Amino acid sequence: MTGADATGNADDAPPAPGTDGPAPWPRLSSERGPSLFICRVRFDRLENPRTREAMRRTVLEFPDWVNVVALTPERRLVVVRQYRFGTEDVTTEVPGGVIDRGEHHGDAARRELREETGYASERWTYLGSVEPNPAIQDNRCHHWLAEDAVLAHPQELDGGEDIVVDTVDGEQLRELVRSGGMRHALALTALAELFDLTGLRRGDPAEAPR
Repeated sequence: MTGADATGNADDAPPAPGTDGPAPWPRLSSERGPSLFICRVRFDRLENPRTREAMRRTVLEFPDWVNVVALTPERRLVVVRQYRFGTEDVTTEVPGGVIDRGEHHGDAARRELREETGYASERWTYLGSVEPNPAIQDNRCHHWLAEDAVLAHPQELDGGEDIVVDTVDGEQLRELVRSGGMRHALALTALAELFDLTGLRRGDPAEAPR
């Protein structure tokens, strides 16, 4: 996970390659593919540094995303339930969404929490970022912690959303993970920054940093 200071100013520089690691693949050319509703397709012609063979590879250009781990004053986790078209199923997740063009991910976290759940917080901590699928995607997902979150607004859902909001305690969260009731990989990576999701290490959300 990419580190950052308390304001979420992540160091965007990639780590230096190891001396014994694979070399980067030089990009020889790029061409635009179709622009889809959620991403743009790019076709890169790359050279395999091991074989010197040129290969055509597909890259999906997504905007960055944000997830919010929101805890109430009682240290209950705010979760959202919504239907997902890819799996054709209702999922349990943490609030989150797409970062708008020119928007800082911290501002996006506050906006998504408000719009999806109606909750608001004055205590925010940046947890870092992950790469959702570096094999074919170029974006990052930023994780934020919102503490002492309280219900302060009505939901502000757009026409493509139908979201039910709930809160769970630590044992309920672990049971969701154990039973497969929460399987969204990006939600789980955000939660794993703070909680023991299996019951094998730390306690419950009440033990998250204050």
